[in-house]
Amino acid sequence: MTGISIAGRMVGAGTRCYVIAEAGANHDRDLDTALRLIDVAVEAGVDAVKFQTYSGKNLYSRFTPRFEYLGELGADSAAQLLDDIALPREWQARLAEHARDQGMQFFSSPFDRDAVDELDALDVPVFKVASFEIVDLEFIEYIGSKGRPMIISTGMATFEEIDDAVTAARRGGATQLALLQCASVYPAPPETINFRAMASMRDRFGVPVGLSDHSTGIHIASAAVAAGAELIEKHFTLDRGRSGPDHAFAIEPDELTALVRNIRDVEAAAGTGEKTGPNDAESVEMYRNARRSIVAAVEIPAGATITRAMLTVKRPGYGIKPRELEAVIGRVAVRLIEDDEVISWDMV
Repeated sequence: MTGISIAGRMVGAGTRCYVIAEAGANHDRDLDTALRLIDVAVEAGVDAVKFQTYSGKNLYSRFTPRFEYLGELGADSAAQLLDDIALPREWQARLAEHARDQGMQFFSSPFDRDAVDELDALDVPVFKVASFEIVDLEFIEYIGSKGRPMIISTGMATFEEIDDAVTAARRGGATQLALLQCASVYPAPPETINFRAMASMRDRFGVPVGLSDHSTGIHIASAAVAAGAELIEKHFTLDRGRSGPDHAFAIEPDELTALVRNIRDVEAAAGTGEKTGPNDAESVEMYRNARRSIVAAVEIPAGATITRAMLTVKRPGYGIKPRELEAVIGRVAVRLIEDDEVISWDMV
C-alpha cells in the first residue's frame, strides 16, 4: 500500500490519522461564522478544515423530488435549498488565507467543474469527492487531471462503482488516492457504519482508507482509528441547535477538541504489538512487588529437604519464579527459612 502526501503531510499506514473538520453548510452564509469555524478547527488541533462548493441549479434537475430528511427547511426544491445554503464562492480565497495564516490546511469539495478550477487556482492541497458524485466518472477524471491528491467518499457505492471511480481518477492523472467508508444517512445509525469495509478497500485498492462519519457523537469516529482508519472526516458546527441541514448531526467545538484528543490517545494505545516485559510506565516497584514468587508456607529448618507442602506462591515477585516450583522441591535448605519468607536460590 502507498500513502499520499497532503501539503507535505504523509497520510497512510504508520502515520498519524489525518483529521478533517467538515464545515459543510454550517457557515449559514455568514462570513464571520465561516471564519469562526476555521478558528475552532485550529483550536481543536485537526489537520484540515473543509467546506463545500456547489450551486443548486448545477446539481439538481428542477424535477427532483424533495428529500424527506430535510424536513421543514422551507425551500420549494432541492436545487433552491442548496442555493439558499451554498457557500458564496467569493469567500473562498478569504477563507483559505485565514486558514493558512494559522497553519491550517483548507480545501473544499467541488461539485462542478468551475468549482474544481476555482479551488485549483487557490492551490488547495487535496480534492475531496463526495459520495453522491462517485458515479460521475467524467467529473472525477476532470478532478484527476489537476494532478492533486484525491480523497473519494464511497457512501452507497459498490466495489464495482469504486473501481470505476478509482480508474477514472487515475485515467485523469491522479496518482495519490485515498478512500473513505461512509454511510450516506444523516445522522447515521451505528449499524450502518461498517468499519470492516475500510480493510476491504485497503486490500482491494492499495490506498489509504478512512471514515467519513455522519453518526452522532464522537465515539464511532474515535473507534474507527482503532479499526484502521488513516483519515477521519467529521461534520462540526458552532451550535447544533441552529437551523440547517448539517447542524443536527454535527459535533460542537468542545466535542471536536475531544475527538482529536481521543484519536491521538487511540493511536498511542495501539502500540507495537510486541510483548517485551514491563514498559516505561509499568514501574519496577509494580514488577517487583505485585507479581508472585515462591514463598515459605511454614518455617523450614536448615538442612531440611523441601517438600511441596512447605511452599506456596504469593506476592511479591522478586523471589524464585513460580514456574521453577518443581526445581525447588527436593532441595535442601542451607539456612533457616522463616514462615512467609520469600525464597531465593541462595537459601537452597
